[in-house]
Formats: sequence, structure tokens, C-alpha cells
Amino acid sequence: MKIEDVFAKLPRLETDRLLLRKIEPWDEADMYAYCADPEVSRYTSWSAHPGIDYTRSFIEWLTGKYNDGQVAPWGIVEKASGTLIGTIGFVHWEPAHAKAELGYALSREYWNRGIMSEAVRRILSFGFETMGLIRIEARCLPDNTGSSRVMEKVGMSYEGRLRKQAAVKGKQEDMLLYSAILLSEPTSTTIYWG
Repeated sequence: MKIEDVFAKLPRLETDRLLLRKIEPWDEADMYAYCADPEVSRYTSWSAHPGIDYTRSFIEWLTGKYNDGQVAPWGIVEKASGTLIGTIGFVHWEPAHAKAELGYALSREYWNRGIMSEAVRRILSFGFETMGLIRIEARCLPDNTGSSRVMEKVGMSYEGRLRKQAAVKGKQEDMLLYSAILLSEPTSTTIYWG
């Protein structure tokens, strides 16, 4: 399977409370509201957005990735309000090895409500069922206990600490590695991972 086969027309995905879709230009105010929050970017590789012009440029960059059929994130939209509250997607995909890496960010207003776990479960299912993945990885900084809890809650397994694995905001950091592995053949109704 080729990357453009999946991402040329990023599909809309749903859960009970969420719509996962392309990020659009009209999302800039919602995105800026959470990306400007230093607590949201505290454990990410990116820094808080310094102004809405920065957010606008970032969305333009994402639009280019969508248009080119490249790996790009879904926006997480709360169905009840129609508000963009975060992003989720694959930051890296190796089709030849049937593996990808997952990344996500969420508005602080929506933390501790099970929102990200709901979104991650949907993306894991999409990865195994549609993308033909066998392995999905995710990493986080050791102090990011919220992200570790999300990964554990959805059934991802802790594999270990990668020492000085990534440059984050000018400093070489350790990362915790989690994974989900396909345990059975995907079906239209049920998929199992562990």
C-alpha cells in the first residue's frame, strides 16, 4: 500500500463524541487557542504558537501535505460544539515494514475526559484495518504521565526507555516507547491489539 492511497483524500472518521477530519483554514482560531497554551506544548517537540499568523502558516503547510497525499494529521473536533480541540495522526509511516508512529495533542480544557483515548482507539483501528499496519508505535517524554496513561488505557504496551533519543527544544531527551501490535486479522467489526 502506498501512502497516497490512504492520505490523498484523508477520510473523515467518527467516534461517539468526536469527528476526525482534515484541518481547514477556518480552524485557525480554535487551533491557536490550544496551541498558544504553554501547558499543551510542554511535552511536545514544538513550542507554543507565538501568534495567530504562526497558526495560519502551520495550517497552510498542512494543507500542502493534504494536497500532496502525504502523511498529515486529523483535526479532532468535538461533535457537540463543532470546535477543533486537538490533532491526532501518524507522524511517520513505513509501508514496507507495516509500521507507523502515532502523535497527538489536545486542548487543556479537554484533558482527563477520555477524549484522547477515544481518538487514539479510532486511529489504531484505522491503522490496522485500512493501512495494513502490524505495528503502531508512540513515544512520550518520561515526565508526560498524561500521555503514558492514554497509551496504557488503550492497550498499548510499554517497551522501554530510549536514552537520549530525540532533540526536543534544543535538548537531547529520553523517550518512553509504547506499541500496539496486531494480534488477529482485522475484520469490519472487531480488531484486537496488545
